Amino acid sequence: MRGQFNYSKKVLKHFRNPHNLGRIDRADGTGEVGNLACGDVMKLYLKVKDNVIEDVKFETYGCAAAIATSSVITDLVKGKTIEEAMQMTNKSVIDSLDGLPPIKIHCSLLSVDALSEAIYDFLKKSKKDIPEELEKRHQRIKILHK
Repeated sequence: MRGQFNYSKKVLKHFRNPHNLGRIDRADGTGEVGNLACGDVMKLYLKVKDNVIEDVKFETYGCAAAIATSSVITDLVKGKTIEEAMQMTNKSVIDSLDGLPPIKIHCSLLSVDALSEAIYDFLKKSKKDIPEELEKRHQRIKILHK
């Protein structure tokens, strides 16, 4: 039996032993999404050197899927360039976890939104150009996660 929500072995593995859990002091970029009223809040921290994500950590308050998606997205983007990380989709997160129950798909979206916000914050702090698509995402995220 895979549990009430039919979590994959990978989801349970990341939930029980999350990768890159914690915070980065003086992070180059920080993204926070979610809402305690709905139950899931994700905060993602980036350390960037020469446009490459050198370190990434997360703090998440939420269900098993929220923690697992936070954990796996850190694995997926560590060592990637900012441009590569901006291409991350919730499908990549879901596929890396061998699927999520339909009712938990929103957790994969939250993880990608947290990453987008961290990248946005990094580019803004670095006084670098913010791509139009990232600006649109940022505006959408601000509305969704008030």
